Formats: sequence, structure tokens, C-alpha cells
Amino acid sequence: MATLRSDQWYAGDDRNTYIHRAWMRRGYPGDAFGGRPQIAIANTASDFTPCNMHLNEVAQSVKNGVYEAGGIPLELPVVSLGETQVRPTAMLWRNMAAMAIEEMLRANPIDGVVLLGGCDKTIPSLLMAAASFDLPAVVIPGGPMLTGTFKGRPLGCGTDVYKLAEEVRAGTVSREEFTASESAMIRSKGHCNTMGTASTMGLLAEALGMVLPGTAGTPAPDSRLLEASHAAGRLAVEMVEQDRRPSTILSKGSFHNAIVALAAIGGSSNAVVHLLAIAGRLGVDLSLEDFDTIGSRVPLLVDLLPAGRFLMDDLYRAGGLLAVLREVTDLLDPTALTVSGRPLVEHLADARIWDREVIRPRGEPILDEGGIAVLHGNLAPDGAVIKPAAASPHLLKHHGRAVVFESIEDFHARIDDPDLEIDADSVMVLRGCGPKGYPGMPEVANMPMPTKLLEAGVRDMVRICDGRMSGTAYGTVVLHVAPEAAAGGPLALVQNGDWIELDVQARSLTLDVPEEELAARSPSAASAAAYAAPTRGWERLYVDHVMQANTGADLDFLVGATGSRVSRESH
Repeated sequence: MATLRSDQWYAGDDRNTYIHRAWMRRGYPGDAFGGRPQIAIANTASDFTPCNMHLNEVAQSVKNGVYEAGGIPLELPVVSLGETQVRPTAMLWRNMAAMAIEEMLRANPIDGVVLLGGCDKTIPSLLMAAASFDLPAVVIPGGPMLTGTFKGRPLGCGTDVYKLAEEVRAGTVSREEFTASESAMIRSKGHCNTMGTASTMGLLAEALGMVLPGTAGTPAPDSRLLEASHAAGRLAVEMVEQDRRPSTILSKGSFHNAIVALAAIGGSSNAVVHLLAIAGRLGVDLSLEDFDTIGSRVPLLVDLLPAGRFLMDDLYRAGGLLAVLREVTDLLDPTALTVSGRPLVEHLADARIWDREVIRPRGEPILDEGGIAVLHGNLAPDGAVIKPAAASPHLLKHHGRAVVFESIEDFHARIDDPDLEIDADSVMVLRGCGPKGYPGMPEVANMPMPTKLLEAGVRDMVRICDGRMSGTAYGTVVLHVAPEAAAGGPLALVQNGDWIELDVQARSLTLDVPEEELAARSPSAASAAAYAAPTRGWERLYVDHVMQANTGADLDFLVGATGSRVSRESH
């Protein structure tokens, strides 16, 4: 075995090594500290992150595996972000969580780490931290919940909340029925059972090579998750022995494979900003355009909500991610490695589809092209994205007049005003929701329909925003518009009544206003007043340093890796 990093703390017989060992002994045998791999278990379990509450049980299985393989398991509680609870938006704290995790890994005598995540931002922040720390690391996704049912039909958490809420506003579902469904929505431990951001990022972590192949997507209550966690603990010790680091696993080919997987599973558009941020920590040359050039030719094979019919436990029983990837093996990078030390493609030979309704064979796709479309034009000079699989086909080419909202508060105040000048052909524009403007780029881009249009039977319209939308959401939504309005993007110049043209096939988003007129415009006072202007704390640091969505919305001083070296000893 190579010299262990932890030996810098524990090897020797001087006062400093005595202090490090003595305070850690607490019943461990004498050989526990010095010569045995110290494996941190970065655990995002928290009662305030309900999707991750079961990770303490997972951690115990990891500990068993680490100890069995000769390592010393040490649990490290890290920042946890509950998507449904954290205000003003969990995305505001993703970079902070990544920075805090990275610093705690670096500061402690750690040789390798097992990363336990589940809810939306936890796996991205763990991967960003591991990439910057760059010691052997393996991810264990906490897994989706089981499917709940209400009045005999399955519920997709998140997606069916949005659908039911719209039907209440339309008058087709009573508020009593809506409230009654609440207790059935979340059936078990685990994260959202739709193909939302949590499911997407768990699966993409495996496509990237950072998960023991065959693990991602295992339902949280399934005992096979604990079996895989035990194996991951053993693997972490092996990875330390062989010095298998994120920088040796996460290549451009790994991100290529993740983009192929994103398209084939119909994954969340939020994966775009997360993958870009992870790549930025590694110095991998990944761009927004890669999501289109690589993903646009990949067929959509998984029939899951929000774009399809089934849910995550159906995907698992149907064969899981490896069965999906086997269908598109020819589109994958054959050299990209995994934490096993072998290429991802070598793990696909035995994968099979067991339910051809849930996972379609390559020759019978749901859509021929299932990827994220990247749009450009004078309304999004640095790009915007749309998920065609979740959109209405008749709206993918559309020309309509803008109805502008300066902030999410302005939207809520006016959307149900019966005098609002809006119809089914209008294009709703919401600004002030980008990384700087909100701050934190909240999931508000999938704006609810006006009540008067819901009552008339309208269930989708073109919507444009510099924010994000939940991975569990759906609709013809153009999001991640860059630059955002608060950073001087042309979205700030749109006025009510302006004509906007969306053409997804042509990859264009155009504001039909002459260039000379646009040049003469300036943002309205109401628009500028809605942008965030924090004076202290994390929000101030974030607004001053956050980059735009097209590069991953990381902080400018966090791009790149620092590594694991700590140069000074305080004792």
C-alpha cells in the first residue's frame, strides 16, 4: 500500500502524533490509527432533509464493509440540504455545502471517503467536494421511495402535487381531496420516486463512474441497498490501496456517458448546472453545447414521470440504469472508468430489460431524441435549455406575445387577476430568478397557469425564465436563460407585448425587437428593485462571486481543485 495520508497525523512517537492518536482511541485497538486506511463516511442524513433520514442506517452498513476490509470507518456529518424545506432555495446553498464538505475532508486525517447523498443538491455538492479534494471516493445514492397510491392510482411525488394543485385551481379537484392525498404522497423512506433531480443525479453519479455499478436507483427500503453499501465500504479501502481518485475516474468521457444517460432516462434539466459545476472542479472541458451535441441524438428509453407513466421502483424492477445503458452502448465512451477500476461498458454485458413498457428497447424508443435542447438567440446569448420530452409538442415551435413578471412575488400577485391580459398563445416571462437576482436560481420557471385559462382547459403555455424548474415538473418551459436579467442579460429588456419566437428544432429563442430599439432600452426600475442586494453573510459572498447558469453556477474562486494537502500543523 502507498503511504497513507493519515500517517501525517498518526505515524510516529512525538507529542503531536500522541495527541492525534490518543484523542481518537476511545476503545479502538492500538493499531487503528497509523497504517490502516481512515475512511470517512460523509453523511448528509438530517431530520430536516426527510429524503435522507435513512442514511444513518446506510452508514452502518458502510462501516461494516470498511472495517471488514481492514479500514477504519469514521462518520462525518456534513451539510445537508432538504429541497422541500430550505429557504429561500436549496440551490443557494449547494456551493456552500460543497465548500464546507471539501474543507472538512481536507482538514481531517482522511485517506478515502464514502459519500452518502439522496435529496437533490446533496449528491452534486458531495461530488463537487470530492472532485476538489481528490482522494479516493465512492458515492452511495440513498435511493427513491416506494410508490404511494391514492384512490387506487399511483402518485408521483412532486409531479402529482403540481397536477393536483392545478386541478384545484381549475375547480376539478376539491381542496378536501387535495389535502387527503397528502398522507399518501410519501409512502416510505427515500427521495422522490419520479425522474426528478434526486433520481437523475443518483443515476448520473453511476454513469459518471462514481457509484458501484448496479447500485443507483435501488429503492431506499430495499435490503439490496444495504448490501451494496457494505460492498462500497469494502471498495473504498481497495480504492485507497490502489490510489484510485476522482481525477483518474472523471474524464471527459465520463461526462459524455452521463449526458448520454441523461437523455436516455429523460432526466432532470437541473443535471445540466450540476454536471457543469462538477466538471469545473476537475478542469474538464465541458460546455453547455455538449449537452445538445452529445445528448440530442440519444433516444428516450425510460417511460417515467414527469414525462412518462411509471415510477422509480418500476425502473429498478425493469432492469435499472445498466439495462438502459446496454441499449445505447455504442453511444458510450468505452474508455471511461468507474470506481471498480473497470470501464463502465464492461459492466453492461449481463444487464437485461425485464419490462419493455418501462424500459424500451433501442429500436422502440419513446422519442428518437430525448436529450436536453440548448437554445441560443438574442434573448439568450449564452444559452438556455428546454426539456422537449416534458414539453407539449405543439408548443415546440411557437410565436407569441410576452407577459412579463418582474419577480416570483409579482407573478403570484398578478397571475390570477381576471383583468390580466393573457391568453393561451401568450409567452409568460419571469425574470429576477437567476443565480444573482434571486439569489440562488430557484425552481420557479414552471409557472402555474392563470386560473381563467385553466378553467378554459389550458394546461400548458410557453414559459421563459432565468431560474430553474423542479426535475419533477413538466411543461414547455425555457429555463437557465443566460446571462440572467440581474447580470445584464437581454431578458431584463423584454416588455409586455413584445413578440417572442421559440423554435426548438432550430435551437433558437428570439425576441422580435429591432436591435436599435433594444439598444435604447434599459431595465425598468421595478425590475432592478426586485434583484437581490444582500449586505452580509453567505448571500453577499454568493451574489458577489456566483457565475452564470451556462457554466454551472459555481463560485468563481471554487473552480478547479485544491487537492488534499494541508501544509501546517498547529499542535
